[in-house]
Amino acid sequence: MPPPSLGTRKPIAALLASESDSGGPTLARNLSAFSLVCIGVGATVGAGIFVLTGTAAAANFAGPGLMLSFVLGAVASGLVALCYAELAAMMPVAGSTYSYTYATLGALPAWIIGWDLVLEFAMAAATIAVGWSGYAQSLMADAGLRLPAWLAAAPGEGGLVNGPAALVVLALTALLMRDNRRAARTNAVLVALKVVIILAFLGIGALYVRPELWQPLVPANEGAFGAFGWSGVLRGAGVVFFAYVGFETISTAAGETRNPQRDAPVGLLGSLIVTAALYVAVAAVLTGLVPYRELDVADPIAKAMAVTGLTGFSAAIKLGALIGLTTAALTALYGQARICYAMARDRMLPDVFSRIGLRSRTPFVAQGIIGLATALVAALVPINTLGELVSIGTLFAFILVCASVLILRHTEPDLPRPFRVPGGAIVPVTGILACLALMASLPGDTWLRLLAWLGLGLAIWFGYGRRRVGRDPGFERTSPSAGPGQSPG
Repeated sequence: MPPPSLGTRKPIAALLASESDSGGPTLARNLSAFSLVCIGVGATVGAGIFVLTGTAAAANFAGPGLMLSFVLGAVASGLVALCYAELAAMMPVAGSTYSYTYATLGALPAWIIGWDLVLEFAMAAATIAVGWSGYAQSLMADAGLRLPAWLAAAPGEGGLVNGPAALVVLALTALLMRDNRRAARTNAVLVALKVVIILAFLGIGALYVRPELWQPLVPANEGAFGAFGWSGVLRGAGVVFFAYVGFETISTAAGETRNPQRDAPVGLLGSLIVTAALYVAVAAVLTGLVPYRELDVADPIAKAMAVTGLTGFSAAIKLGALIGLTTAALTALYGQARICYAMARDRMLPDVFSRIGLRSRTPFVAQGIIGLATALVAALVPINTLGELVSIGTLFAFILVCASVLILRHTEPDLPRPFRVPGGAIVPVTGILACLALMASLPGDTWLRLLAWLGLGLAIWFGYGRRRVGRDPGFERTSPSAGPGQSPG
């Protein structure tokens, strides 16, 4: 079969049949709606709430206006979450935005977004691991233990390698390679502990809040775009949008749920409500406890609790942060493996990435390779660079999700939609505009890194992926008699 044209679409029926027709073990369908909500909360309430609230937003961009940044992020995420819910219920397969793009825009756009998602999830897991390392070392210091400087931080941050960050990635990778049910149960327990500790922080911290620290809510701009003022609120929203990568993770898990038509929308929208409320509340208490200029630290919540004098509870907060960051890293690694599995299933990546374990029923080879690569990134790359890359990658993916809803409404109007985005085209179009606005607020060097990554991806596509995709048997289902959605674009 010759290589496909750049716009060749994979039929939705072929996507749905890819896993069941594989001839070997398939992904286990044993996750519930509650599992998806826990995955979403586990993924979103992590580095964004425990690290980037201080280092990337309040201290450098938004000040107390960080509360408004999270509201803007939640609004944009809500619009996108509705679109995700419609697509995940229609196409409950591994691959998330990659699979949706393949069915709507074609092979090359699918490769581009798949390659973007590989970057997004890898950088998310690495960012979270670096935050985990910061809190772990803070707890060790409280006990009088310190790592050698060369083992405590990445190059450029005073060290040679961030050992704890690499170690936690490898440990979570080992757990995920075993089976998804055990990982989901572990995640649910850790999420519950994390939420309890965050609620305790909010309850106790609220007693010590100094409202004068919220004045002015939006500090005056310092002469450059993003340096406080309303542009700083917008840039803060773009940077902390990293937090909302969890929705991508939920949609990657839709193919492993018992009732995806019901569970996927519940998981997506339920986790959004919980996480948005927690983020706004934490931003309010955090900036009400510590002057925002002093929050440029790796453990801002622990620093905020320290000002209360409750040193014992400060240690509990650090432990809660470790738990929260663990669940976030776990779900990011989980999502990345499913993206690589889907791309290999469609022959865009080597077949080894689609190998499913007979006992684990997980893409264990992909999970192992991903874990090793992510551990290396976490050990060597500074956290601010990582966080901004995740945000722009996430926003790019979200735009294509909204676009996919619009395209499928036009090309496949008769396909069953167990969940339908209300308001016609208004929600998807508004979601696209909101994500574009947040992308525009990010620094220029972040755009350059994204373009460099996508350029590398295009070179791989034309040199390797395009020829393999042409041999995908799914395109044999593109005859006119195959039914709706089965003809190439």
